[in-house]
Amino acid sequence: MRVTIGQINTTNGDIEGNVAKVLSAIEQAKADGSDLIVFPEVCIHGYTSQDWFQDRDIIASSLDPLDRVIAATEGITAVVGTIRPNTERDGRRLFNSAAVISNGKLIRFVDKTLLPEYDVFDDPRYFEPESDPNGIVEITGRDGEVCKLGVVVCEDFWNDKTFWRERLYEKDPTDIVIERGAELIVAINASPYNKGKIGLRCEMVSHRARANRVPIVFVNLVGGNDGIIFDGASLVADAEGDIILQAAAFEEFVETVELDIRRPDARGISGDETESIRRALVLGIRDYAAKNGFRTAVLGLSGGIDSALVAALACEAMGPENVLCVMMPSPFSSEGSIKDSEELVANLGCQSRIEPISDTFEVLLRQMGLDKPTRGGESLAAENMQSRIRGVILMAISNAEGRLVLSTGNKSELAVGYCTLYGDTNGGLAVLGDVLKTEVWQIARHINAAAGREVIPQAIIDKKPSAELAPNQFDQDSLPPYDLMDPVLRMYFEQKASPAEIIAAGNDAELVYSILNKVEHPANEFKRRQLPPTLIISKNAIGVGRRRPVTHKYRRTAPGT
Repeated sequence: MRVTIGQINTTNGDIEGNVAKVLSAIEQAKADGSDLIVFPEVCIHGYTSQDWFQDRDIIASSLDPLDRVIAATEGITAVVGTIRPNTERDGRRLFNSAAVISNGKLIRFVDKTLLPEYDVFDDPRYFEPESDPNGIVEITGRDGEVCKLGVVVCEDFWNDKTFWRERLYEKDPTDIVIERGAELIVAINASPYNKGKIGLRCEMVSHRARANRVPIVFVNLVGGNDGIIFDGASLVADAEGDIILQAAAFEEFVETVELDIRRPDARGISGDETESIRRALVLGIRDYAAKNGFRTAVLGLSGGIDSALVAALACEAMGPENVLCVMMPSPFSSEGSIKDSEELVANLGCQSRIEPISDTFEVLLRQMGLDKPTRGGESLAAENMQSRIRGVILMAISNAEGRLVLSTGNKSELAVGYCTLYGDTNGGLAVLGDVLKTEVWQIARHINAAAGREVIPQAIIDKKPSAELAPNQFDQDSLPPYDLMDPVLRMYFEQKASPAEIIAAGNDAELVYSILNKVEHPANEFKRRQLPPTLIISKNAIGVGRRRPVTHKYRRTAPGT
C-alpha cells in the first residue's frame, strides 16, 4: 500500500483556504499513485479555534466543507481531521472527528475518545468524547485488496501502557483497534512543539509499531496559531518499527511512501534542540504576522542580547527589508548600546532609526515632579517612565506604518516580574516570553556558529545584562545570576517540580524559595496576564497554558519556618 503524509499549515476559521490545501494535497497524492492520504486533527476548521467551536452557526455548518473533499476522493482514500455536530440532546455540541472518505463517499466518522485538558489543551470545553471507541474502518486499495485501518485521533494514540510509566487514562483506543485486527494504524494529530517532543514522538511511534507488528501513519499539524507552534515532523513506521517516511519539521510536507520498502528515513529529525527552538520561533513569528495581516514588524533595539536575538529571528521570518529596529537612547544608555546596535543592523541588513527619549523624559520628570535616578531602584517611577516612553514610540510607529510590534522580554525576566507594565511588555507578540535568559545566549551563539560569522556581535553576547534605566544599573543588582536562577525556573515551569524536588537537584534552598515567591507574587502574575500572545516552546509555559489567580495568599515557606 502507498500512503501519503498530508502535513499542512492551517489557519483558524480559514475554511476555504484550509480546504484548498487539503484538495491540493489529495491531487498530489493521486499523482503519486497513493492509496491513502492522511491529514492532521481538525485541519478543516483549525484545531485552536477555541470558543468558535461553541458558536451555533459554526456547529450547524460544520460538515459543509467536507462536500468538496468527498468529491475529490475518486480513486483514493483520505482521512481528514474535522468537527461534526453531536445530534444527541445531552453533552457537548461537537465531536472531534476523523472523517474517513474513499472513492467519492464518506465511509464513517471516528470520534476522539480521550480529551486532554492540561497545559494548552481544553478539549472537554468543546467536544463530547466517544463512549465506545472502535476506529476500525475497511478500505479498498488500488490493487483491490481490503485493508483494515485502525483510526485514532491524537490523544487516543498517546496512552500506550508499554511506553509511558504513568498514564492519564485507563482506556486506550489504540489498543482496542489493535485487538480488533487493525492492519494499519492511522493517527491524526495536533501535537504542539516543545523541547524534546520531536524525538519523543518518534520513539513512541516506533515502539508501538514494533511491539504490535503493525505499521503506523502518524500525521501532525504544522504552523503557528497565536502562541502555539505545531512542528509537524509527521512520520510513517513500518511493522518492524523503522521510520520509513519522516516529514520535515516546521514546514508543510506532502510526500508518499510504499509501506513495505524497508528504507529507513531520518530526514526530519535533528538532534540539535537549539536549532529546533530557533526554527520554532521563526515559524511562530512568520505565521503570527502573516495570518494576522502584517507584512512588516518593528522592535526596540537596546544593544542587549534579547532585542538582538528578536531582530535576528524576525529578519529570518519576515525578511530584513520588512523589519525596523528602533534605537531609543536615554540619559543612561551606554555608548556601546548604540554602537553595538548599529553593527547588528548592518549585519542583518534591516531598517533602523534612532528616536532619542532624553528630552521627552526630562519634560515628564518636571511635569510629574520626579527626580532623575542616581542609582538603580532609587526612583522606580522615573526608571519605568523611560520604558513606557519607548513603548509609546513603538506603538506610534505601529499605528502609523501598520507594523507588528515585537516584544523582546525573556522568560526569566517575565517570570520574576523584572519588566515594566505598559513599557517593554507591550506589543503584538512576545517572541522570547518562553525562552530563558541562558537559552537566549545559547540560541545567539548557535546562530553565529551556523552562519560562520558574527550575525549577532560578540560584544552584545558578552555584555553584562542591564536595563540601563539608571546609572551603572545591572540585572544582577536586582536578580540572582541567570545561571543560578534559570535551573530553578526550568524545573518549576517545565517539570512542575516542588520546592523540595528543586532543592534536591542541587539548588540552594534560600534561593529556591526566594525565586518561587517572586514568580508567584500577585503583582507579577498581574503583569504576565497582560503580555501579548507568547510563542511557546516548552511544557507549562507562561502563556495560554498557565492558569493561576492574580488574587491569592499562597506563599512558599521552607519547612520549620
